[in-house]
Amino acid sequence: MDYPAPVQKLIDELRRLPGIGPKSAQRIAFHLLRGTREDAERLGGSISRLMDGIRLCRICNAITDAETCAQCTDPGRSDRTICVVEEPHDILAVERTRDFKGRYHVLHGALSPLQGIGPDELKAHGLIERVRLGGVDEVILATSPTVEGEATAAWLARLLKPLGARVTRIAMGVPVGSDLEWSDEVTIAKALEGRRDY
Repeated sequence: MDYPAPVQKLIDELRRLPGIGPKSAQRIAFHLLRGTREDAERLGGSISRLMDGIRLCRICNAITDAETCAQCTDPGRSDRTICVVEEPHDILAVERTRDFKGRYHVLHGALSPLQGIGPDELKAHGLIERVRLGGVDEVILATSPTVEGEATAAWLARLLKPLGARVTRIAMGVPVGSDLEWSDEVTIAKALEGRRDY
């Protein structure tokens, strides 16, 4: 079935979003059609204003609406520990633990030669400068446990270790609440490698 051109255009645009397949795009489009014009205008206005009020934090590259993000201006956080993440939304994952009280640095990607992402495309220069200036005791590399994330962590470790800060990697392994039977051999190997005293 062919949809009217405006509907098909909306479906095509929605499908470009991560995690939205053809059926989800259709459901969202028809949900919007059932709403009022004001609902659609409010959503459209929010999307169009998104890029106007958002910038990157001048210190850590997190997304913010000010020159410096909330984590970088929080006096209750320690400058002595920096947690390095790939993307801005990874900060939220760490923050949900309510355990980390240091600062962040966002790379905006991971090394991926096949996708044309090399060291120059990552926002690592500011991190290196922060560590070089001193006062940082530990850099936690919290990149994803993927081939790209591991390569990025290894590359950063080589750059940061000579600067004197302790460089650590987040532990990986069997998730809480899962069954060993369903874990793959790489996950179990990482869990054994990252074991700690009990």
